[in-house]
Amino acid sequence: MTDQPELPLPAPPAASDEALVPARMVNEWIYCPRLAVLEWSHGEWAGNADTAAGRRAHRATDTGRTPALPAPGTLDEERNLKTRRLLLSSERLGLTAEIDIIEAANGAVIPVDVKAGKRPHVAEGAWLPERVQVCAQGLLLREAGYRCDEAALWFAESRERVRVPLTEDLIATTLRAASDLRLTVAARRLPPPLENSPKCPRCSLLPICLPDEVNWFRHGTVPRTPPPPASPALPLYVQTPGARITKRGLTLVVQVQDEEDRAVALDEMSELVLAGPVALTTPAIHELLRRNTPIAWMSSGFWFLGSTGGQGPRSAAIRTAQYEAAGDHRRRLAFARDLVTAKIRNQRTMLRRNWRGPEDERAPLLDRLARIADHAARADNLPALLGGEGEAAALYFRALPQLFTAKVAALPAFQFANRNRRPPADPVNACLSLAYAVLTRTFSAALAIVGLDPWKGLYHAERPGRPALALDLMEPFRPLLADSAVLTALNNGELGPEDFVFAAGGCNLKPSARRTLISAFERRLDQQTTHPVFGYQVSMRRLIQVQARLLARFLLGEIPAYPHYIPR
Repeated sequence: MTDQPELPLPAPPAASDEALVPARMVNEWIYCPRLAVLEWSHGEWAGNADTAAGRRAHRATDTGRTPALPAPGTLDEERNLKTRRLLLSSERLGLTAEIDIIEAANGAVIPVDVKAGKRPHVAEGAWLPERVQVCAQGLLLREAGYRCDEAALWFAESRERVRVPLTEDLIATTLRAASDLRLTVAARRLPPPLENSPKCPRCSLLPICLPDEVNWFRHGTVPRTPPPPASPALPLYVQTPGARITKRGLTLVVQVQDEEDRAVALDEMSELVLAGPVALTTPAIHELLRRNTPIAWMSSGFWFLGSTGGQGPRSAAIRTAQYEAAGDHRRRLAFARDLVTAKIRNQRTMLRRNWRGPEDERAPLLDRLARIADHAARADNLPALLGGEGEAAALYFRALPQLFTAKVAALPAFQFANRNRRPPADPVNACLSLAYAVLTRTFSAALAIVGLDPWKGLYHAERPGRPALALDLMEPFRPLLADSAVLTALNNGELGPEDFVFAAGGCNLKPSARRTLISAFERRLDQQTTHPVFGYQVSMRRLIQVQARLLARFLLGEIPAYPHYIPR
């Protein structure tokens, strides 16, 4: 076997001495440094049609048993062979790779990497990121003692093979890219997004990276396109006591005694919400965990208890930034000021848009809320902020009956004087409590999927069983989502006095009425809105996900302020 020259390796930083850079991450560093750091260091991942095609192309190479690759120095010069799926690592190179195909001929080996698309028509036969990836594989084979002079790429769609010579320039580029990636990760630095790049729209991490939104804060660049629409998958709510949920193939089956089984496709379910004594089998839990589908556990009265799965990236980078911000009094106060101001302005917007009461009462009320919001924006301590929030809430809920239709307002059952809870004393408060509980669950899931800790807040005090950050982020959305859903259900006649029960000094919705109100809430999430900062149209469901991502970008220091949702 021909001796290989010693490779000039730059020393990796001490903080990353044990980190082996996957060859695929070297590919992505060349393609987009931000993508590589998000995936490798932050543990972010999202699939799309392109990643699915890539998986199919790689699975096509698994054609059963193949001969093992002989040890270095034992390759027969006269024998050709092909093997698959070889995992190699080298601490000296600081690299690791799973090689799709290894061909051996004439005493040398050739790594072959499978790509899903067509061969690009460029002089080198393939783009640099792909050539760097197979170069890293070739270097690992050399490090293992094999002779490797070239690599190859196989483009599955066009069925073309591209030869990649391991030149000195390509080797230097590969090693430099791996070193730069390690240094960036060790420095806890997230590279800036690409600007106006054609790579972004098809990137699977687009809704995580938010390149246009981050660049809006950096340069004032108007976003080209909104993030991809929310998945058509929807939450599945199960509240029947004694119900049992099992897995059957690619479906979950809800079993209720004396009722026909109901099957729901796993691909059509974004979240499983279990209220009260509902059983979930272990195989079903395992499948939901594999799919990163959140499971929300709630009491029979729909108090949020906690969640399983859907925990986001397997990295503490975002939570570390969150805890650092929570320990900074000035950052917490600045965030809280903006938060309370946004909530009061949205309460004012809700009253302005839906007012049905006397016109001479409308303008003074709106003016007073505007003044309170202005004072909240300048508050220099939390007690003053809490006082302004409480004053605005009292005004808002006192005026809430002015948003009811005349028919609803005339019903004794729906008389509403003030907000009360634990337990709610009347049907309107019962509806508000349920809507707020469902909204809390929605935001808790969105924050967890981003990688934030829903229990560590910046404004709300931390108490056992209280997802403080979810309560923080949902404050401006309470009137626009929860209160709006309640008004819709009441004013449209979807709920009537007969849909409520009174017991132990409180009021609650009957099971069928819960389904009705939750349906109204989910419809509200599907309605389109214009983002007041970026100007594009998104559903409220997607907006919540965008806002959770923007909060992460803010806490990581990428954007100077968190843009609260304050529609006109």
